[in-house]
Order: sequence, then C-alpha cells, then structure tokens
Amino acid sequence: MIIGDRLREMREERKLSQGDIEKRTGLLRCYISRVENGHTVPAIETLEKLARALEIPLYQLFYEGEEPPEPLALLKRKSSDDNAWGSAGKEARYLSKLRRLLAKTEETDRKLLLDMAQKMSNR
Repeated sequence: MIIGDRLREMREERKLSQGDIEKRTGLLRCYISRVENGHTVPAIETLEKLARALEIPLYQLFYEGEEPPEPLALLKRKSSDDNAWGSAGKEARYLSKLRRLLAKTEETDRKLLLDMAQKMSNR
C-alpha cells in the first residue's frame, strides 16, 4: 500500500479538499499534494497530524479494516529483568520482606543501612 494513495482515499471519502487538510494541520497544500502523489514520504509526526485532521485513528492509514488488526503473536524473549536477583522464588520473598521492613524504618536508618551495604559489597 502506498501511503499517499491511502491518504487521498481517506480525504476524498470525507469530502475534504487539500485546502481543508492544510487548515486543519498547518501543513502546506503543496506538501499534502506531494505526499498524496508519492513524491514525499511523511514522518510519523506528520502522519499523526493528518490522521487527526481526517478524524481517524492512526492505524487506519495503514490498515483497511474497521477494527484494529490483531497483534502478531511474537516469541517472548527473556529480558534482563527475568534473570535479575529477587525476581522469583525464595529470593523474591526475601526481597519483599526486606522492602516491607525498610518501609517501616526512618530515612536516616535507611541511609545508614545503604552505606553499610555498599561498603560490604566493595570488599
């Protein structure tokens, strides 16, 4: 699909001229013409302006159905957070308990504990 053709089609369905789109977006009519004729490829920010001017969601510029397309089922990759200490099991329970206890302590005591932990980890 050529985005310019789609934009023209959507504009004409709504009985809007390029001048109307110019007024709604602030983009020059000659620029809108260049996009519709395939001479210029608009940036995503420009496409957002055009979609707002046409009063449609952005996805409709790329998709011809009435409803948004179903998301593709992509393989889930493990992120670094999945492997982080305290993200599961016994370590997660320990970390949760530590957070609860730290929430009950005063700010100065938390700073002291943090300083001590930093010094111990540097050994």
